[in-house]
Amino acid sequence: MTSVRNGIPLWWLALAATLTPLVTIHATFAVSVLEGHISWCIPYWDSCTSISRTGRYGTSYFIFKGTMLPAAILGILFWALNGRWLQQLGATSRGRPWIPWLGFVACTSLAAYTLALGHAGDGFNLIRRIGVVLYFSLTFIAQLLISSALKGHPRWYANGRRLLWLCELILAVGILSVILTAVVPGVYSQIDDAFEWILAFLINLHAIWVAVLWKQSHFRARLWAE
Repeated sequence: MTSVRNGIPLWWLALAATLTPLVTIHATFAVSVLEGHISWCIPYWDSCTSISRTGRYGTSYFIFKGTMLPAAILGILFWALNGRWLQQLGATSRGRPWIPWLGFVACTSLAAYTLALGHAGDGFNLIRRIGVVLYFSLTFIAQLLISSALKGHPRWYANGRRLLWLCELILAVGILSVILTAVVPGVYSQIDDAFEWILAFLINLHAIWVAVLWKQSHFRARLWAE
Protein backbone atom coordinates (compact mmCIF):
# COMPACT_ATOMS: atom_id res chain seq x y z
CA MET A 1 0.00 0.00 0.00
CA THR A 2 1.14 3.52 -0.67
CA SER A 3 -0.13 7.06 -0.51
CA VAL A 4 1.40 8.20 -3.81
CA ARG A 5 -1.03 9.79 -6.22
CA ASN A 6 -0.32 7.42 -9.12
CA GLY A 7 -1.73 4.43 -7.23
CA ILE A 8 -5.21 2.95 -7.15
CA PRO A 9 -7.63 5.05 -5.05
CA LEU A 10 -8.97 3.13 -2.06
CA TRP A 11 -11.63 5.53 -0.85
CA TRP A 12 -14.20 3.86 -3.11
CA LEU A 13 -13.66 0.59 -1.22
CA ALA A 14 -14.22 2.38 2.08
CA LEU A 15 -17.36 4.02 0.71
CA ALA A 16 -18.69 0.69 -0.55
CA ALA A 17 -18.00 -0.94 2.83
CA THR A 18 -19.91 1.79 4.65
CA LEU A 19 -22.80 2.44 2.26
CA THR A 20 -23.66 -1.19 1.53
CA PRO A 21 -25.18 -1.99 4.95
CA LEU A 22 -26.87 1.41 5.18
CA VAL A 23 -28.45 1.15 1.74
CA THR A 24 -29.38 -2.49 2.36
CA ILE A 25 -31.49 -1.90 5.46
CA HIS A 26 -33.40 0.90 3.74
CA ALA A 27 -33.87 -1.15 0.58
CA THR A 28 -35.18 -4.17 2.47
CA PHE A 29 -37.46 -1.89 4.46
CA ALA A 30 -38.92 -0.45 1.24
CA VAL A 31 -39.35 -3.88 -0.36
CA SER A 32 -40.98 -5.28 2.79
CA VAL A 33 -43.44 -2.38 2.77
CA LEU A 34 -44.25 -2.89 -0.92
CA GLU A 35 -44.79 -6.62 -0.39
CA GLY A 36 -47.02 -6.00 2.63
CA HIS A 37 -44.84 -7.65 5.26
CA ILE A 38 -44.59 -4.44 7.31
CA SER A 39 -46.61 -1.22 7.35
CA TRP A 40 -45.28 2.06 6.02
CA CYS A 41 -43.71 4.25 8.69
CA ILE A 42 -40.60 6.26 9.48
CA PRO A 43 -38.63 3.81 11.66
CA TYR A 44 -36.26 6.45 13.03
CA TRP A 45 -38.98 7.93 15.22
CA ASP A 46 -42.09 5.78 14.71
CA SER A 47 -40.16 2.75 16.05
CA CYS A 48 -42.48 0.62 13.96
CA THR A 49 -40.12 -2.15 12.92
CA SER A 50 -36.71 -3.50 13.77
CA ILE A 51 -33.88 -3.70 11.26
CA SER A 52 -34.00 -7.48 11.55
CA ARG A 53 -37.65 -7.65 10.57
CA THR A 54 -37.04 -5.81 7.29
CA GLY A 55 -34.91 -8.72 6.08
CA ARG A 56 -36.92 -11.70 7.30
CA TYR A 57 -39.65 -12.08 4.72
CA GLY A 58 -40.17 -12.36 0.99
CA THR A 59 -37.73 -10.82 -1.43
CA SER A 60 -36.09 -8.80 1.34
CA TYR A 61 -34.81 -12.02 2.91
CA PHE A 62 -32.63 -12.68 -0.14
CA ILE A 63 -31.63 -9.03 -0.57
CA PHE A 64 -30.52 -8.79 3.05
CA LYS A 65 -28.42 -11.94 3.03
CA GLY A 66 -27.09 -11.32 -0.49
CA THR A 67 -25.75 -7.88 0.40
CA MET A 68 -24.91 -8.05 4.11
CA LEU A 69 -22.53 -10.99 3.72
CA PRO A 70 -20.42 -9.15 1.09
CA ALA A 71 -20.71 -6.05 3.31
CA ALA A 72 -19.12 -8.02 6.14
CA ILE A 73 -16.20 -8.99 3.88
CA LEU A 74 -15.79 -5.40 2.70
CA GLY A 75 -15.90 -4.31 6.33
CA ILE A 76 -13.03 -6.62 7.24
CA LEU A 77 -10.94 -5.09 4.44
CA PHE A 78 -11.97 -1.59 5.49
CA TRP A 79 -10.81 -2.07 9.07
CA ALA A 80 -7.58 -3.80 8.04
CA LEU A 81 -6.74 -0.90 5.74
CA ASN A 82 -7.59 1.65 8.41
CA GLY A 83 -4.63 0.43 10.43
CA ARG A 84 -2.33 0.92 7.44
CA TRP A 85 -3.89 4.31 6.66
CA LEU A 86 -3.26 5.65 10.16
CA GLN A 87 0.29 4.32 10.01
CA GLN A 88 0.98 6.13 6.74
CA LEU A 89 -0.52 9.34 8.11
CA GLY A 90 1.82 9.09 11.07
CA ALA A 91 -1.12 9.07 13.48
CA THR A 92 0.33 7.36 16.53
CA SER A 93 -1.94 5.64 19.04
CA ARG A 94 -1.51 2.75 21.43
CA GLY A 95 -4.82 1.33 20.29
CA ARG A 96 -4.07 1.47 16.57
CA PRO A 97 -2.92 -2.20 16.30
CA TRP A 98 -6.27 -3.27 17.75
CA ILE A 99 -8.38 -1.57 15.07
CA PRO A 100 -8.11 -4.31 12.39
CA TRP A 101 -8.85 -7.04 14.95
CA LEU A 102 -11.82 -5.21 16.43
CA GLY A 103 -13.16 -4.68 12.92
CA PHE A 104 -12.59 -8.31 12.02
CA VAL A 105 -14.57 -9.61 15.01
CA ALA A 106 -17.28 -6.99 14.49
CA CYS A 107 -17.77 -7.88 10.83
CA THR A 108 -17.60 -11.62 11.52
CA SER A 109 -20.35 -11.06 14.08
CA LEU A 110 -22.37 -9.21 11.42
CA ALA A 111 -21.98 -12.20 9.10
CA ALA A 112 -23.13 -14.60 11.85
CA TYR A 113 -26.13 -12.38 12.59
CA THR A 114 -27.01 -12.29 8.89
CA LEU A 115 -26.81 -16.07 8.49
CA ALA A 116 -29.01 -16.62 11.56
CA LEU A 117 -31.64 -14.09 10.47
CA GLY A 118 -34.95 -15.63 9.43
CA HIS A 119 -34.42 -18.91 11.27
CA ALA A 120 -36.46 -19.89 14.34
CA GLY A 121 -35.09 -21.40 17.53
CA ASP A 122 -33.34 -20.34 20.71
CA GLY A 123 -29.90 -21.01 19.24
CA PHE A 124 -30.49 -18.74 16.25
CA ASN A 125 -31.98 -16.05 18.51
CA LEU A 126 -28.87 -16.16 20.68
CA ILE A 127 -26.58 -15.89 17.64
CA ARG A 128 -28.52 -12.87 16.40
CA ARG A 129 -28.38 -11.12 19.78
CA ILE A 130 -24.68 -11.78 20.31
CA GLY A 131 -23.93 -10.84 16.71
CA VAL A 132 -25.66 -7.47 16.81
CA VAL A 133 -24.22 -6.55 20.22
CA LEU A 134 -20.66 -7.41 19.16
CA TYR A 135 -21.05 -5.63 15.84
CA PHE A 136 -22.25 -2.36 17.32
CA SER A 137 -19.99 -2.34 20.38
CA LEU A 138 -16.73 -3.39 18.69
CA THR A 139 -17.34 -1.12 15.70
CA PHE A 140 -17.85 1.77 18.10
CA ILE A 141 -14.59 1.01 19.95
CA ALA A 142 -12.69 0.83 16.65
CA GLN A 143 -14.18 4.16 15.56
CA LEU A 144 -13.26 5.68 18.88
CA LEU A 145 -9.64 4.57 18.41
CA ILE A 146 -9.51 6.02 14.89
CA SER A 147 -10.96 9.32 16.06
CA SER A 148 -8.49 9.53 18.93
CA ALA A 149 -5.54 8.76 16.65
CA LEU A 150 -6.60 11.46 14.19
CA LYS A 151 -7.06 13.99 16.97
CA GLY A 152 -3.44 13.46 17.94
CA HIS A 153 -2.24 14.31 14.42
CA PRO A 154 -1.49 18.01 13.71
CA ARG A 155 -3.02 18.00 10.23
CA TRP A 156 -6.08 15.87 11.00
CA TYR A 157 -6.77 17.22 14.48
CA ALA A 158 -10.00 19.03 13.53
CA ASN A 159 -11.49 15.97 11.84
CA GLY A 160 -10.43 13.77 14.72
CA ARG A 161 -12.09 16.09 17.21
CA ARG A 162 -15.35 16.15 15.23
CA LEU A 163 -15.30 12.39 14.86
CA LEU A 164 -14.87 12.12 18.63
CA TRP A 165 -17.93 14.35 19.05
CA LEU A 166 -19.83 11.93 16.85
CA CYS A 167 -18.57 9.04 18.99
CA GLU A 168 -19.80 10.87 22.08
CA LEU A 169 -23.22 11.22 20.47
CA ILE A 170 -23.28 7.49 19.67
CA LEU A 171 -22.28 6.71 23.25
CA ALA A 172 -24.96 9.05 24.60
CA VAL A 173 -27.65 7.31 22.55
CA GLY A 174 -26.41 3.94 23.78
CA ILE A 175 -26.33 5.03 27.43
CA LEU A 176 -29.80 6.56 27.13
CA SER A 177 -31.16 3.28 25.82
CA VAL A 178 -29.64 1.42 28.78
CA ILE A 179 -31.10 3.93 31.26
CA LEU A 180 -34.55 3.70 29.70
CA THR A 181 -34.36 -0.08 29.76
CA ALA A 182 -33.66 -0.02 33.50
CA VAL A 183 -35.99 2.82 34.52
CA VAL A 184 -39.00 2.52 32.20
CA PRO A 185 -38.75 -0.87 30.45
CA GLY A 186 -42.37 -0.71 29.33
CA VAL A 187 -41.86 2.60 27.56
CA TYR A 188 -38.51 1.59 26.12
CA SER A 189 -39.96 -1.59 24.61
CA GLN A 190 -42.15 0.66 22.48
CA ILE A 191 -39.26 2.76 21.15
CA ASP A 192 -36.28 0.40 21.18
CA ASP A 193 -36.42 -0.19 17.42
CA ALA A 194 -35.93 3.53 16.77
CA PHE A 195 -32.77 3.48 18.90
CA GLU A 196 -31.45 0.62 16.78
CA TRP A 197 -32.03 2.54 13.54
CA ILE A 198 -30.44 5.69 14.94
CA LEU A 199 -27.36 3.84 16.20
CA ALA A 200 -26.93 2.10 12.85
CA PHE A 201 -27.17 5.42 11.02
CA LEU A 202 -24.67 7.20 13.30
CA ILE A 203 -22.14 4.36 13.12
CA ASN A 204 -22.34 4.32 9.33
CA LEU A 205 -22.09 8.12 9.25
CA HIS A 206 -18.76 7.89 11.11
CA ALA A 207 -17.50 5.32 8.60
CA ILE A 208 -18.58 7.47 5.65
CA TRP A 209 -16.67 10.39 7.16
CA VAL A 210 -13.55 8.22 7.39
CA ALA A 211 -14.00 7.21 3.74
CA VAL A 212 -14.03 10.90 2.78
CA LEU A 213 -10.79 11.38 4.74
CA TRP A 214 -9.23 8.50 2.82
CA LYS A 215 -9.98 10.44 -0.37
CA GLN A 216 -8.68 13.72 1.01
CA SER A 217 -5.44 12.09 2.14
CA HIS A 218 -4.96 10.38 -1.27
CA PHE A 219 -4.79 6.93 0.32
CA ARG A 220 -3.97 4.57 -2.54
CA ALA A 221 -2.63 1.14 -3.39
CA ARG A 222 0.02 0.34 -5.95
CA LEU A 223 0.51 -2.98 -7.68
CA TRP A 224 3.90 -4.07 -8.92
CA ALA A 225 5.63 -7.15 -10.26
CA GLU A 226 9.12 -8.33 -9.59
